[in-house]
Amino acid sequence: MEINLTTPALLFPAISLLLLAYTNRFLTIATVIRNLHGQFKESHDPKIIGQIKNLRLRVKLIRNMQAIGVLSLLLCVVCMFVIFAGNLRLAEYIFGLSLILLMVSLAVSVWEIQISVRALNIQLSDIEEAPLGK
Repeated sequence: MEINLTTPALLFPAISLLLLAYTNRFLTIATVIRNLHGQFKESHDPKIIGQIKNLRLRVKLIRNMQAIGVLSLLLCVVCMFVIFAGNLRLAEYIFGLSLILLMVSLAVSVWEIQISVRALNIQLSDIEEAPLGK
């Protein structure tokens, strides 16, 4: 593989957009958690506790996605520095590790999305089971 300074730089926009998407997911979940917290204080509904546990796991996953994504971006920058220093073999390994971390971040993202879909399906099951006309 031939690697130069532009090779790791190609990942900058992709990783930046992913981190932005992860941050938006985090902020949305934080808002939902705050709303559910307020609802629980008023009603003490045990269903809300289950939702909060689900959201807590999702927040942890998003935190991990962000951390792994940032580490991937950091390794791209280190790779560029190593290329600049003239050690192409080391740069290839660092760039490869950066790509692996990016894949791990995306895999955790898919996991978090699956948890989200399951939670939405549970929420929608109440509506589907309700008799029509009430």
